[in-house]
Amino acid sequence: MAAKGARILVVDDERSMRELLEYMLSREGYDVHLAANGKTAVKMVEKEAYDLLLCDIRLGDMTGLDVLRAAKASHPHTVVIMISAYATTETAVEAMNEGAYDYVPKPFDNDELKETIANALDRKTLEADRRVIEDELKETLHFGKIVGNSPRMMHIYKMIRQVAGTRTNVLITGESGTGKELIARAIHDLSDRADKPFVTINCGGIPETLMESEFFGHKKGSFTGATQDKKGLLELAHQGTVFLDEVAELSIPMQVKLLRAVQERVFRSVGGTKDIQVDIRIISATNKRLEDEVIAGNFREDLFYRLNVIEIKVPPLRERKSDLKALAQHFIEKYSAEMGKEVTKVSSYAIDLLKKYDFPGNVRELENLIERSVALSSTNILLPDSLAMSIHKRRWIEGVKNQRFDLDEVAHGVALDNILADIERAYLEKALECTNGNKNKAAELLGISFRSFRYRLEKLGVE
Repeated sequence: MAAKGARILVVDDERSMRELLEYMLSREGYDVHLAANGKTAVKMVEKEAYDLLLCDIRLGDMTGLDVLRAAKASHPHTVVIMISAYATTETAVEAMNEGAYDYVPKPFDNDELKETIANALDRKTLEADRRVIEDELKETLHFGKIVGNSPRMMHIYKMIRQVAGTRTNVLITGESGTGKELIARAIHDLSDRADKPFVTINCGGIPETLMESEFFGHKKGSFTGATQDKKGLLELAHQGTVFLDEVAELSIPMQVKLLRAVQERVFRSVGGTKDIQVDIRIISATNKRLEDEVIAGNFREDLFYRLNVIEIKVPPLRERKSDLKALAQHFIEKYSAEMGKEVTKVSSYAIDLLKKYDFPGNVRELENLIERSVALSSTNILLPDSLAMSIHKRRWIEGVKNQRFDLDEVAHGVALDNILADIERAYLEKALECTNGNKNKAAELLGISFRSFRYRLEKLGVE
C-alpha cells in the first residue's frame, strides 16, 4: 500500500459511513480524521494540512464543493476525492474544475475505493517529486514553441543551446510527427541568424524534374517554361538557415549536385555559367536511419558525413509520456482559442487514458486528437468520455486480443498496471459489444455487479 501513514480527512454527515471509512482506511495504515459536517471540516482544513480529503458532496450545512474550495485555498496540494449517491456529470465536472482528483458514486466497492485512494496518493507523491525536480532544473515546460520537460527533452534543449551559436551542420532524426522542424526553428531562432531567412525545403515533396531548379534556381531559356530568371531556395536563404526536411528522399543524382553546395557553399543555377556563393547554415531532418540508407546504397556516404556533423535524436511520444499532460494542455489552449470555446483543461483520468496509448503518429497525432476533442466537447474540461478516442480504443482492443504473455519478461521489468488495465478495458468493451451496449447484461456476462461495472467503465474511460 502506497503512502503509509498518510493523513486522510473523511467528511460525511452519515455516522455509519464515517465509521465504515475510518475502520477500512485505518486498517490500510492511514492516519484517519473525521468531520461530521461541512463547518467542522472547513475549520480542520484551515488549521491543518491533510494529504487527502474524502468528502461527501451533500452535507447537512453546506456542500462538499464548499469544503473542497476551502481545502484547496488553504493547502493547494491536498488531494480531494468526492463521494456521493447523487453525483451527475455536471457535478463531477464542477468538482474537477475546483481541483478534485476524482469522484466516486455511492454505494461504492470497498476495494475499488481503496485503489482510487492509493492511486491518488501515489500521484500526489509523484507530483511533489516533479515539483522538486522542476525547481532544481529552473526550466519551464516551454522551450520556444517546443513543449515538454521530460529528461529526454531537457537534453535536447541543452544541445540546441550548444549548437545554436555555431555554423555546424545538424542532422535531426526521429519518427514522423515528433516535431523535428520545431527543433530546427529553435536552433535558428537562438542563433545570430534569427533575423535572417529560415527556408524549409521538403525534399520528398518536389518533383524530380524540378528539384535542381528549386534548389539552385535557373536562367531564362534554360529549359521549356523558364521564361525568366529565378533564384533558388539556397540563394534565397543567404545569411540564414536552410532546413532540408526528409533529406533521405533525395535521389542519388540530386545528392551529387547538392554535395558541392554543402561542402563549399557554392553552386550554379540551371543554365548559369557563374558560381553563386552563399552563407547558409544547413539543418537536415529525416525519419529514416541514414546509416542504413548508406549501407543500402540509397544515400551517399560523403554527403551523410557532411550533413551529420551533430545529430539530435528526437524521442517518440511513447518514450516521453511525462510530457503528455503539458502537450495536451498546450493544444487545448490553442484550439479553444481558435474555436472560441471555453475548454480549460484535461482531467487526470483522461491523461491516464492517453498514457495507455502509444501514439504511432506522435505529437502530431495527439494534436489532432485534442483538436477533435475540443471541437466535440460539451463541457469546459476534457473527461475520458470527451476524448475522440474510438479509433484508438479499437487499436487497444485488437492489441490485447493478439497479445501473448511472456512471463520471462518479468525478469527485465514490466508495467503490470498497464497490462492489467488494457486487459480489463478489452473485456469491458467486448461485453458491451456482445450486449449492444446494455450495461446490466454486460456486467452479468463478466460476473460482476452493475455498480462495479459502472465504476470500471468510468475509471478506464470506456464509453
